[in-house]
Amino acid sequence: MLYHAYEWTHATITPLRQASEAGLKAWTDPRNPWADTPVARTMAASLEMFNDATRRYGRPEWGIDIIEAHGQPAALRIETAMEKPFCRLLHFRRYGEGCGEGKDPKVLLIAPMSGHFGTLLRGTVEKMLETHDVYLTDWRDARNVPVTEGLFDLEDYTRYLIEFLQFMGPGVSMVGVCQPGVPALAATALMAEDNDPCRPDSLILMGSPIDTRVSPTEPTKLADEKSLAWFETNMISLVPLPNPGVMRRVYPGFLQLSGFMSMNMDRHLNAATRQFRHLVKGDGDSAEAHRTFYDEYLAVMDLTAEFYLQTIDMVFQRHLLPKGEFEVKGRLVDLGAITDTAIMTIEGGRDDITGEGQTHITQTLTPGLPETMKDAYTNPDVGHYGIFNGSRWRNTIQPKMAAFIARHRK
Repeated sequence: MLYHAYEWTHATITPLRQASEAGLKAWTDPRNPWADTPVARTMAASLEMFNDATRRYGRPEWGIDIIEAHGQPAALRIETAMEKPFCRLLHFRRYGEGCGEGKDPKVLLIAPMSGHFGTLLRGTVEKMLETHDVYLTDWRDARNVPVTEGLFDLEDYTRYLIEFLQFMGPGVSMVGVCQPGVPALAATALMAEDNDPCRPDSLILMGSPIDTRVSPTEPTKLADEKSLAWFETNMISLVPLPNPGVMRRVYPGFLQLSGFMSMNMDRHLNAATRQFRHLVKGDGDSAEAHRTFYDEYLAVMDLTAEFYLQTIDMVFQRHLLPKGEFEVKGRLVDLGAITDTAIMTIEGGRDDITGEGQTHITQTLTPGLPETMKDAYTNPDVGHYGIFNGSRWRNTIQPKMAAFIARHRK
């Protein structure tokens, strides 16, 4: 019923939003003689803030057409390399003289399935494209997947990664950003045990919750304090009509967003206040920067109930992977089987989501890997998102990661 109430509320408020949009056009119309007065700007700012707060944010566009590769401009075309019911494997194909296409190291970027779309890694992709051949997991919004496609859980996620690596062939470096750490590590171990020629040359885990018993944070404490039954009762809903995934059990995106916002509510309220002032003053650049960030931040997707609940249970409550008890379709994952996939772990010193050591613990969980094939790096100046986006990612973290990939490329 919660999801139905959300949809009903959105439908009910639509006439108000339409009236607000009409009012905004009237107050900002250049033919309006009062358009540039303080009163008009204040009214327009109020209406725009109302529209932004009540509209539904869809999947953002990538918005990348031209990139720089090896110091040269290159055109970019985003292609679907492989398609599965719950994910598309995207290939960011570069075109241009000297762009390195077909020669640069292949990288599989695993976007987190934790509420936001793959476009959250736009900055990550752009920097990697300078010197790498980039593929990315583009997870589908569960509310758009018909129930006839079946279920999708954490174990299926792991199997998807193996299939993507096998499709890409040997010589791939796999990069897990935040949430994918556990399935990425499990997939690597299973492929190593099978002596699969497509197992990754290197695995980079960035801010990943491999063992949340290490330095618990507020999100990990919440996941551990509540029972699994509580999460199922309070966080799971059925997708209503008219969505293609009607009757699918999901963890709705709007609930995830409320959780994201509540963690830093003061910051979001202050940002909204600043945005209102920018709009009143006519500070277009600052207002546009705010819109760009929140167009991405407020765009959320539903997760399948089985994936969400299994993640809570296996990763945050029972800690099965670090305890050596994680299974994929009845097969026990042995991290000791990893002997020739180099592993780099990256953490942020100011990360309030993945605590200190939760990712670096991977180094001690892989005893079969030589120490010369391990690297643990902590950037003291970044929080969770700064690990894979922003100036420190571009100038410090990514160059270290690129050097690690190059060093262990077979």
